[in-house]
Order: sequence, then C-alpha cells, then structure tokens
Amino acid sequence: MAEQSPVVNLAFTGASGAQYGLRLLQCLVANGCRVNVMISKAAQVVIATETDFRLPGSTPAMAEALSDFAGAQPGQVQVFGREEWFSPPASGSGEKAPLVICPCSTGTLSALATGASNNLIERAGDVALKERRKLILVLRETPYSEVHLENMLKLTRMGAVMMPASPGFYHNPQSVDDLVDFMVARILDHLDLPQTLVPRWGEKKAD
Repeated sequence: MAEQSPVVNLAFTGASGAQYGLRLLQCLVANGCRVNVMISKAAQVVIATETDFRLPGSTPAMAEALSDFAGAQPGQVQVFGREEWFSPPASGSGEKAPLVICPCSTGTLSALATGASNNLIERAGDVALKERRKLILVLRETPYSEVHLENMLKLTRMGAVMMPASPGFYHNPQSVDDLVDFMVARILDHLDLPQTLVPRWGEKKAD
C-alpha cells in the first residue's frame, strides 16, 4: 500500500509577517505535504500590503493561485473559507493533522485561549487542542501585554507551541529572505519535516 502524503493545516491571520506563512507553504509543498489552507479577511489585507502576491476573491481561485505560487501538484493545496464547517480541519474526526497558524494575531491567540470558535481558523485551533494534536502559533507582536502573556501561558499549558517570529542572527543572514527562512526552518523542525534552509546548531553551512 502506497504511503499517504502527510497533511498539514496552515492558517494565515491578520498579524504582520505574511512572508513567513507564504514561505512555509512553499516548503510544505516541496516536502510533498498536502496542505489545507485557511486565510482570514485581515490576512488577505496583510498579504496585499506586505507582499506583491495578490489573492483572488473566491476559495477555488485562491487555491489555484497559491498552488501556482508554491509549485504544487493538482489538489495538493486546498483552501477553505471562514465558515466551511464540513472541511477536514473543523472536526476531530477529520484527517489527523498538525495546525500551524502563521502568522498568528493576538486576537486569534485570545480566541483560542478562551475556546471561541467563531470561524474555521478558531475552530481548527480548538480541534487541535481538544484532540491533543500539534498546534504551532507563530506570533508577531511587540511588545506583549499581560493579556498576551497570560494567553500564551494558558495555551502552552494546553500543549500548544508558542513560536514568536523572532529570527536569530547566528547564521549570518544576508537578506530579509534569510531571516524568514530561519523561522520557517524552526517550524519545519517542529513538524518533523526535513529542511535545508538553515544549518542546525553545530552544523556547517552547505556550499
């Protein structure tokens, strides 16, 4: 029996840092993953503001545009709307898959910490928590308020991984892309997926 491709749920919310999520999508596709994508309305605005990439309005057109962007095979990238309650990420009986929210707004952080499920992204996070699945939150905010810190602690105790977009500099980055790749490499490590974007600590950079 042929081994099934791994599935990853990837959500974009309205925090700054759309480049992290888009680069992660490319790397997930390159690793042969099937990717279920969820994009909030605020995230669409951020993507248009921070990048040259333009998302069309409908979910099928978004899926096609993101597939072209990431070099995906037909059907490898699927996009689900904010109220598609019958999509796989919306239920614990759907495909078992990790969820990465990248970037993750502090509003989404709050919703997850309080159990809100007002849209598909929040519901997918709720499912990940209740099913004890991997949940990675790539926060992009500074400074953090006491509310943010309390929500992060609460979710960490539930099993979520807080991974603020805080790239390191020990790999001697030469560009913004290098800084983005640092964070994406850390996410891939936590997903147990291979990466060659950044050498691990103690390894030499490949020529």
